[in-house]
Amino acid sequence: MNTGVPHQAGHGPAARDSYRRALATHFGVLVAALLLFGVDRTLGFLATTLNVVFLIFFFRHLGFAVAAARWAEHDVNAPLVGIETYVPTIAVLVACKDEELVVDGMVAALLALDYPPDALTVVVVDDASTDGTGARLDAWAVADPRLRVLHREPGAGGGKSGALNDALALTDSEIAVIFDADHQPESGVLRRLSRHFRDPRVGAVMGRCVVRNGVESSLASTIFIDYLSGYLVNEYGRQALFELPAYGGANCAVRTSLIRALGGWNPDTVTEDTDLTLRLLLDGYRVRYDPSAVDFEEAVLSSQRFWKQRYRWARGHQKCLRDYWRAIVRTPHLSVMEKVETMLFLWVYHVPVLCGVGLLLIALHAFGLGNSSVIQMVSLSALLFAGPFCELAVGLVLGRVERRAVWTLVGFIPAFGMSIMTATKAYFEGMLGTTYTWSKTARSGATSVVADAPELESVG
Repeated sequence: MNTGVPHQAGHGPAARDSYRRALATHFGVLVAALLLFGVDRTLGFLATTLNVVFLIFFFRHLGFAVAAARWAEHDVNAPLVGIETYVPTIAVLVACKDEELVVDGMVAALLALDYPPDALTVVVVDDASTDGTGARLDAWAVADPRLRVLHREPGAGGGKSGALNDALALTDSEIAVIFDADHQPESGVLRRLSRHFRDPRVGAVMGRCVVRNGVESSLASTIFIDYLSGYLVNEYGRQALFELPAYGGANCAVRTSLIRALGGWNPDTVTEDTDLTLRLLLDGYRVRYDPSAVDFEEAVLSSQRFWKQRYRWARGHQKCLRDYWRAIVRTPHLSVMEKVETMLFLWVYHVPVLCGVGLLLIALHAFGLGNSSVIQMVSLSALLFAGPFCELAVGLVLGRVERRAVWTLVGFIPAFGMSIMTATKAYFEGMLGTTYTWSKTARSGATSVVADAPELESVG
């Protein structure tokens, strides 16, 4: 049941010209409105429109927060039941590029996974690394034959998607479970993820990612809480209210028969996870979220790395909206409400752009431009922050963090500002068709030390 949505959707000169025309049309409409209705009426209409959009997203955030506060803790602590009777073959796939700082901790965690050895294959791809990643992986492969290492040649292309597609070709397992190079899953993750595939409608399953280095910097602490909100509240809420969580790209599983039928991971996107989520939904399958399948990852430590990472997320997510919104509207596999939620999900990285517009309107109002009332502008200001901070607060409660951690919410003010800038930059560059390719996130490796890692001299 293939939708036929091509990998290269949204690529090529025709698509770029279409996006540029759309951008020019937006500006043309704004200029025409200013000329026809004047500055005050036009800005007032914009403020009202933004209030409506922010109100919709506020109630969405609120719904997720209420669902998580009501049920998430119970599901997180749910015991495993009946897993002995369902043991599909699993291939664990990891793409590594210049990851020598974290690769030892990742491989040690993978080899400690609790799953029958005869049903498990571990394939790690050295994607043309220029550091010691390949040598480290080879040392592990010599020390433990359960690990298979694939070395890609320079220029192989496709980024993470290309590496995963090459790894997939080496296995005939029923389920592929994906981790990133800095991840260290709990031993029971495979059993918790795989149990959902009993349901033939399930195409992929997402686990919960937890930041393990939240004490390394103030930014890492902010990201730690952001992940509590994202996985314990937002992702959980989408599952509880709509059964529409997203495949997140790491600590997640997918049926290999489906990913092959869909042509593999999409090398023409920098967010292969969102892209695959949509292709599965359009093919009539569902993604499940399991908050008890826990995996620990490393947060970025510098503003520069944060900017680079969040820009990539925004650029890829926005492209998925441009590529797939028509197919989502037409698909018979989603109800009207499910289509609305999917579109809101795809708009998530456009909302910061609108937040920037809202802040601009507030600034213009302060200088006497625009006829919006003070109450309207105050409500606009409040709605900019109310929904996300509602999710963050519930995430803090569910994560049972220390009381003093509430002060780290202050760190979200500059992070929020950076999100506005990265999303806005991604929007304009995406609409203008500027070239952008997948780029890896740099790691620190401070929490990835493994005492019994094999020596390089053991190779050969």
